[in-house]
Amino acid sequence: MLLFLNVIYVLIAVAMIALILMQRGAGAQAGSGFGAGASGTVFGSRGASNFLSKSTKWLAVLFFAISLFMAWNAGRGSVTGAPAAAEDKGLMSQVPATPSAPAGNATVPAAPATTSPANTAPASTVPAAPAENAAPAPAEPAATQQQPAPTQPASGG
Repeated sequence: MLLFLNVIYVLIAVAMIALILMQRGAGAQAGSGFGAGASGTVFGSRGASNFLSKSTKWLAVLFFAISLFMAWNAGRGSVTGAPAAAEDKGLMSQVPATPSAPAGNATVPAAPATTSPANTAPASTVPAAPAENAAPAPAEPAATQQQPAPTQPASGG
């Protein structure tokens, strides 16, 4: 039944899209001077607006009704409180619920005890920091003379 409703649901959605696209917009009257006004007589003397708007309204009502029914139907199945074994699991129904016991010894081996002392630092390949009392690097020679800053001419405005 849900498959049938899903097919009808998609067909209604496609029909709604088609009907909405066939309707005229608010500015559609501007094209009547170029011959577009004659096409309004296909659906009667009032034009297509009355037929298309009523059809769109009823398709929208059906669309929302089917949506609510399918949501109610999906929620109803999960609230019934049926046991988990009664659910349709498809291929997963063939998988056992509890794993089988391992063959042979069922105990897990213990991790080996470590014998390294806690106080020893791990071996490191990082070099030691330089001594603090080392002589500073020689500064740049003082032979260069400092240039005076260029002056800007005063604007006399």
